[in-house]
Amino acid sequence: MSTVQEPARTSRTPRAAQIVAAARELLEEQGWGEVTMRALADRLGIRAPSLYKHFRNKEAVAAALVEVALAEMGAALHGAVGGASGADRVPALLAAYRRHALAHPGLYRLATTGRLPREALPEGLEEWAGRPFSLAAGDPHLAQALWSYAHGMVVLELDRRYPGDSDLDRTWQAGARAFAARVPAPEAAGGA
Repeated sequence: MSTVQEPARTSRTPRAAQIVAAARELLEEQGWGEVTMRALADRLGIRAPSLYKHFRNKEAVAAALVEVALAEMGAALHGAVGGASGADRVPALLAAYRRHALAHPGLYRLATTGRLPREALPEGLEEWAGRPFSLAAGDPHLAQALWSYAHGMVVLELDRRYPGDSDLDRTWQAGARAFAARVPAPEAAGGA
């Protein structure tokens, strides 16, 4: 199975990295609507204008958080797919996706809802982060369908839209089996 090297990340000053970390804390604690430049400054014990030396606005902070989200999710998914083979790749991928998204719900929502700030992300990061879906599915259309399934399941789970007596572990397993059954044989997928 071929893997793609993780793209270089944006170089940040120690203070900029501290700002991103504080923004992430606020995001997970209170949601993106409560992350303001003033709240960030208060969290860091600095004056709000000092933040603008590192980030031009809140959208730039959001882009930095999306970069973190894609890099972390990508690493988790590459690890899951790299540690599995054949029919085990899809269940491993879905389990890692679910686990990571549910552990970081604010970051997950920020990175997967609304417009993706592609122009602010390191070149190749989005493709690298999504590559495990192609590696697991062996077909680009099946990979997109697999991601759509995983994303929909996570959002519904985060929003607590399933009935209280739902066995979501079994639901995820059923989806994994259904997708794994559709994965083409390695020779049909070009040796993927």
